Amino acid sequence: MAKCKKSPKRFDEINVIPFIDIMLVLLVMVLTTATFIKQGVIPVNLPEAKATDKKDVKKEITVYVNAKGEMYFEKEKVDLKTLESKLSGISKEQTVILKSDKESRFQDFVSVMDILKRLGHEQLYIVTKK
Repeated sequence: MAKCKKSPKRFDEINVIPFIDIMLVLLVMVLTTATFIKQGVIPVNLPEAKATDKKDVKKEITVYVNAKGEMYFEKEKVDLKTLESKLSGISKEQTVILKSDKESRFQDFVSVMDILKRLGHEQLYIVTKK
């Protein structure tokens, strides 16, 4: 009697469903952890230092130009000369946010941009509506 050789079992397809399950679980874990870190929910015990140099630096300075052409540094009404002196007194690394009314003259916008460029402010955001 002749013996039949069994051929090895071939895999024509790879079952990816367990792999997808594992990846979804990992994705949920990463998103959950990222959300906790962003909201500051994870408690962190910070080290203490005796010699500190605490600087009270605002993160952002806002310059407004309204439809009448009036300019405001934060919430204080200023003219171009005063605006330039106030902007020269802040750090070049500090972020400046420019909010200009859509009805304002383009020249007012350009004047503020010119001051910022002359003073070397590179951190600039121009706020618009969607």
